[in-house]
Amino acid sequence: MSEENHLREEIVRYGRLLYDRRLAHGSAGNLSVRLADGSVLVTPTNSSLGFLDPARISKVSSRGELLAGDPPSKEAFFHLAVYDQRPTAGAVVHLHSTYSVAVSCLCLEHTDDVLPPLTAYHVMRVGKLPLLKYYRPGDRALAEAVRGAARDHKAMMLANHGPIVSGKTLDEAVCAYEELEETAKLFFILGDRKTSPLTFEAVAEINTVFGN
Repeated sequence: MSEENHLREEIVRYGRLLYDRRLAHGSAGNLSVRLADGSVLVTPTNSSLGFLDPARISKVSSRGELLAGDPPSKEAFFHLAVYDQRPTAGAVVHLHSTYSVAVSCLCLEHTDDVLPPLTAYHVMRVGKLPLLKYYRPGDRALAEAVRGAARDHKAMMLANHGPIVSGKTLDEAVCAYEELEETAKLFFILGDRKTSPLTFEAVAEINTVFGN
């Protein structure tokens, strides 16, 4: 099986996994992977992640030109913006999962990192999570905002929308997204209770040891 066909199957497999875990619903959310030649496979517009057809997954150039498959998600442009700024990124996950989207709707005083470092695994897999201002779905102006954040962050939050998470592989990006959603869930469960997030020194040690 070619690399491309293997990755098409992987997108279908992980799409179903995320749908079954109720991290994706309806036709919301999109997944992408970057091929060795720089082109990108991305889920088609108006498709449900739980019912993807590998043959119909969109293939676009690094400039967004459709090369094969169905028309791509209208949000494919911000996947390309992430790849443009992160040479090591091989996959991007964007979903509208409940707890993460709830975080994106809060009035937050500080937007450079919108979830506290409650666990080492959030620090390792997600890192700092900046909040970008609201853009309507499909607004191409979002690409520049994503491009700016992606230079220094593997994950970011879109206001009133949800997270974008990148990884070296689709497996890594999915695991990081799940970690983000679980941290968002913890954030709401803890609520106003006094918490003990990881210290600056503990976060720095994790980043040094694990290369974040």
